[in-house]
Amino acid sequence: MPTTEPAAGHTAELSAWATGLTWHDTPERVRRRLSLVLLDTLAVALAGARTEGQRRLRSAWPQPPGDAPVFGGGSLTHTDTAAYLNATALVSCELDEGGKYAKGHPAGHAFPAILTLAASLGATGEQTARALLAGYEVAARFGRATALRPGVHPHGNWGVTGAAAGCALLLGLPAPRVAAAVDTACGLPVAGHFDSALDGHRVRDAWMGTAAHSGLAAARLAAAGVVENTGTAALTYGTLLGDFDPAALTRGLGADWQIEHNYFKRHASCSYTHPAADLALELRERDLDGDRVGEHGRNDGQPHTGGNHPPEGDRHGDRLRDLPPAQLLDRIAGVTVETHALAAPLDRTHWDSALAAMFSVPYAVAAALLHGRVAPATAEATGPARQELLALARKVTVSEDPALTARLPHERPARLTAVLDDGRSVRLYAPNPVGDTDHRPFTARTLPLVLADVLGDTGLVDRLEHLADTLPETADVGPPLRALAAADTREPTTSAGTGGTA
Repeated sequence: MPTTEPAAGHTAELSAWATGLTWHDTPERVRRRLSLVLLDTLAVALAGARTEGQRRLRSAWPQPPGDAPVFGGGSLTHTDTAAYLNATALVSCELDEGGKYAKGHPAGHAFPAILTLAASLGATGEQTARALLAGYEVAARFGRATALRPGVHPHGNWGVTGAAAGCALLLGLPAPRVAAAVDTACGLPVAGHFDSALDGHRVRDAWMGTAAHSGLAAARLAAAGVVENTGTAALTYGTLLGDFDPAALTRGLGADWQIEHNYFKRHASCSYTHPAADLALELRERDLDGDRVGEHGRNDGQPHTGGNHPPEGDRHGDRLRDLPPAQLLDRIAGVTVETHALAAPLDRTHWDSALAAMFSVPYAVAAALLHGRVAPATAEATGPARQELLALARKVTVSEDPALTARLPHERPARLTAVLDDGRSVRLYAPNPVGDTDHRPFTARTLPLVLADVLGDTGLVDRLEHLADTLPETADVGPPLRALAAADTREPTTSAGTGGTA
């Protein structure tokens, strides 16, 4: 049996830091980042709430009376119920933010439980912001410390710790009790298989609902004084589910903020598909007449290998974006995506559900080339549109390049090579997805534009941005959060998609 003392010690140190965290002493740049993460979380949860699957789930789920909001669901209910429904809605469209070094979704695990509990308690904005930030940092650090076994999906295991920490702080627990809550969360993991996501099984969304429930339960168990910090992480994450490095929990604590290493998503698909989708969008916009011989438009920092440029007056332009689907399909002879070991298994060229599509690199590439976006609605395509996506996806092959795997976790790269019908090839490279903090990051100016495109409602995004920016100064977060229950119960728009079942 592994020794549990180091895990217990580092869990205690991390929990003590979280307990001592004050909002006004937090660096301004970190506070601004939390506002962006909160904005993204609320907007994406509302987008998910619009989907037909989430509508059916809300209809089937008992909702006892309460004062916790179901975002976009038109109802107030018990804290635990709202947390579950909000968590599943948040992840249903594959648009929720993530942590590069956490290798998963800290906010998706922590925020639904914390926000619904804060609304029920009538917590102040400062208390809520502190709990959200602490929850994010705890979850992200447990994600960084955990190396899951191959095949284990990260939903519902290490991230429960963030929900537990944030909820424990809202309950006013002292540091030893917060540590007990975090440690207890380590004993309440989901051990879901990654193939369930590849198969399009919405149990993957339910894992996040379970994480919200477990975080609330862990905090309450600690409040009752019936649990202690015994180093459970070493047993769960370090034995059953993978390997665990306790020291990573506290390395750089208070200086290296994990929320500053997050990424935001513009594609409704697994983040591992994003670099390839970004490159497909770049290919779609390229003037393919710009280089007539050899590799065209290399963007990987390597020199061009010749290329005869026709006279300016002879160029008539040749962009994939201008072609109807049938001609685009003919124009592309094949696409090869080389990427890292985490993304390479997402190589399926056929899917039977929206979620399965979202976990396919060939789908993401095909959607980007054909439609100029990878939106929730695209994954639900039927009829001729679906057949066009499938036909182009069959031309996409995915493989691992060990040299790209070696760049993890600092980079999550992909190389895309497209062969055209005339034999020419186009080779493009991306070190990270667009939206990563280290590669074309979304900012306070650009992220609202991305979210407005998702929701199809600039006014709603403006409201959410105001809420996220002013929440720390709010006397009682209950009223503004409860207002989001009725924020948008419209029928799904084209950009918001019809989503899937949870």
